[in-house]
Amino acid sequence: MKKVFYLLIFLTPVFVCTQQGYTQSSPTNYAWKDVGTTGFSSDTAFFTCIALDTINQPYVAFEDWANSHKATVMKYNGINWENVGTAGFTAGMASFISFAFSLTGQPYVAFQDGGNANKASVMKYDGTNWLYVGNAGFSAGGICFTSLAFSPSGQPYVAFQDLSNSQKVTVMKFDGSNWVNVGIAGFTDSGANFISLAFSPAGLPYIAFTDNMQYDVATVMKFNGTQWGRVGNGVVSEMESAYTTLAFSPAGEPYVGYQDAYYSGRATIRKFDGTNWVDVGNAGFSTSYAYYLSLVFSPSGQLYIAFVDDGYTEGATVMKLDSITWVNVGNAGVSEGATVFTSLAFSSYGQPYVAYLDKSNSYKASVMKYDSVYVGINERQESSISLYPNPASKYVTVRISAPVPSQLSISNLSGQQLITRQITQPKTQLDISSLPSGVYIVRLTSDKSVVTGKFVKQ
Repeated sequence: MKKVFYLLIFLTPVFVCTQQGYTQSSPTNYAWKDVGTTGFSSDTAFFTCIALDTINQPYVAFEDWANSHKATVMKYNGINWENVGTAGFTAGMASFISFAFSLTGQPYVAFQDGGNANKASVMKYDGTNWLYVGNAGFSAGGICFTSLAFSPSGQPYVAFQDLSNSQKVTVMKFDGSNWVNVGIAGFTDSGANFISLAFSPAGLPYIAFTDNMQYDVATVMKFNGTQWGRVGNGVVSEMESAYTTLAFSPAGEPYVGYQDAYYSGRATIRKFDGTNWVDVGNAGFSTSYAYYLSLVFSPSGQLYIAFVDDGYTEGATVMKLDSITWVNVGNAGVSEGATVFTSLAFSSYGQPYVAYLDKSNSYKASVMKYDSVYVGINERQESSISLYPNPASKYVTVRISAPVPSQLSISNLSGQQLITRQITQPKTQLDISSLPSGVYIVRLTSDKSVVTGKFVKQ
């Protein structure tokens, strides 16, 4: 496992802080394509992190070496990559960047804030400027391994390695006025690395991390509303682990991916079945060492993982679970050369996007997506959906461009379908008066496309 930590130290600032064969299970007319220009950032881009907005525009946040190591966010507008607000918008150096969209579609970035004593800060983009959410540098001391997520009610939460609490994990949330601790600060038994925060469909925050006291085994804990406790016995891996990444299935099961020392540093994914942590597919399924794992469920509920693949000259590889077998999405090692900081996200149509620091392009940022070879980056003509009023109280109108007919479903954030209907007209009004207040997902499925939207029930 020394290779893992040497790599991490090399790539980040120093703080006190039996192989199997694989098949390609993908349509033959699909391939990985560059999204815009490769190496689109002005200079080296550390901690690349990708997310897509409500109209499927990819955004990438990163530590921008062209701007004194401050944070920059860029988006692809269909033709070019452009800055979102000002490049290098943070007060100082921004490391351990985590990027996500709020439920209302605002981009948020959490980071270690070098302009505020390396404490935790969160900023959001208001359409014109990047603004601090609450106080800048709101943690008690310096932090590392930041992870940002939104609760089903829309509150931003941040988990981090808390240097003021012996490198243990602290989770904080923004209550509308201030950042407050979720449970006690530094609640883990020992120091923790590679922290990943996610919410269950029921709205409970979970964290996955490597436990320094327990020989760096992958560990999972959840907050029950009062205190943090282990999920099962809490121990996911059999030996040392790194690059832990956490995601929830539509059914509400927590899944954890990690670099597995038991399988010579290959990737393993396990899930909690209600009693035990069990392998998902084959353990140690990657060809060689796997770094910077990013675990995501597609809109259709299929499990994908992206990682830096040492078996393919450190290129970016994306794999998915096909029944009980892990298969490559397209070719393994899809990038032109070596990569770092792989980050995976999906469009609402189910297209995987992967962002990474691109060594073959002077360590700048690059993004690729998996799409039909017959469709250019700007040529896709999909159905569009509009929902109004939004927020709504009694009725919401669904307008779709084409095609019709379509099957409509409205689901809550737990994935439970509450309303289903066949749509035969471009404009349909739905009675939502019986739905509880909250955020809902609208999905329209036709024989040619799947399109989704969100609305808020007041």
